[in-house]
Amino acid sequence: MLAKSDIESALNAAQARQVALIESLDDARLAVPYHPGINPPLWEGGHAAFFYEVFLLRPWKKIAPMMPGLDQVWDSFDIDHEDRWVPGVVPSRAATLDYMRRVHESVLGCLAERELTPQDAYLYRYAIFHQLMHVESMIWARQTLGYPPPPFARVPAPTPPAGEPDPAEDATVPAGRYLIGMPARSPDFAGADFAFDNEKPGFEIDLPGFKIARTPVSNRQFLDFVEDGGYRTDAWWSWGGRKWLRARAAADHDPTRPAAPGPPDCPIYWRRQDGKWLARHFDRWIPLPPDRPVMHVNYWEAEAWCNWAGRRLPTEFEWEAAALGRAAGADRGVFPWGATMKPEYADMDTGALGQCPVTAFAQGDSPFGCRQMIGTAWEWTSSQFLPYDGFAVDMYPYMSTLQFGYHKVAKGGSCATASSLIRGTYRQAYLPQRRDVFVGFRTCAREG
Repeated sequence: MLAKSDIESALNAAQARQVALIESLDDARLAVPYHPGINPPLWEGGHAAFFYEVFLLRPWKKIAPMMPGLDQVWDSFDIDHEDRWVPGVVPSRAATLDYMRRVHESVLGCLAERELTPQDAYLYRYAIFHQLMHVESMIWARQTLGYPPPPFARVPAPTPPAGEPDPAEDATVPAGRYLIGMPARSPDFAGADFAFDNEKPGFEIDLPGFKIARTPVSNRQFLDFVEDGGYRTDAWWSWGGRKWLRARAAADHDPTRPAAPGPPDCPIYWRRQDGKWLARHFDRWIPLPPDRPVMHVNYWEAEAWCNWAGRRLPTEFEWEAAALGRAAGADRGVFPWGATMKPEYADMDTGALGQCPVTAFAQGDSPFGCRQMIGTAWEWTSSQFLPYDGFAVDMYPYMSTLQFGYHKVAKGGSCATASSLIRGTYRQAYLPQRRDVFVGFRTCAREG
């Protein structure tokens, strides 16, 4: 279990990042236009504070609402997504920041005054991680809207040296029995075995041997598909992909420029200008970096690339086995490199923001030699987001249940994910049409 000092540091760090994301926007940028993939920044901040209030402060201190009359505004299940933009619904910048401050100070007070039980430590971590999820969504909102990178981003991004492996090279994962997920009733549930309900209960699975790419798919690799007319060739697209191309993609465009007529012909933040390919990275158009991971592609785009390349997406169990190498009876931890998080081994915490080559971060290789399986970009799998056998709802009843059945599983975290939050067992649920988030993919060889 974490010490009080560790929890205090985590509380302060999460709060500082979310406040900075709000305070760094002037009034014009704070009033973001409606987009289905983002939220107004003030609502994000108030909602995260409300989570602390509802799950920690009200049960522990027996207090009335700290912002009377606003529960139905801050509760994401009481206010429809589009209603968060209605003028006058979300309080002002000053009022919201004051609410966030008061809640934060009250939580710190509880931490100082109350005995830290394992259950309390679990609740603190759960609420902190919830806030960090909203920090990530506020960061991808800046990419969506063409705003500058977060004020705490390291700009220019560090560029670890490139090197082996060849992006076209596969790693071999032998057939065997592998451990998946996290234990449901661990005595260290608030510490090393902290997990969300959808990761539990862990189990063992027999997997046949397979080959998986050692790196994520790069811009260079994806560009070959684009220039080969991949978006215009129905044969590469499934029924769902073709439906998205023709019925949904017209409304799913880069909001910083006019929607192009007809289906897309490249990833959302790419454009061809004067014979050269450019990519938008937050508020700048830059020459398309060929060796960086392709990002902001949805499940249908990843699936079509695989069909064109004669490859396939991994299942989530194959992905987890390749990332962690946890053979049954020989658990070596929940990170590719072992049991302890090493943030310097990956692109996380708004560090390089996806601007390093796919061959960087060699020290973070998995037991089978797969690179960047933590951080950089969430990676699509072919798996539908479903509960594990024996699933039980956790403290937050909507963490997973509303996503089961409709979403695809993405794994590994992104450049904007907090290193304290991510692990190889973590299961992200995204609708297959999502491409505004920091998501890419790696592939497996097809059998035969």
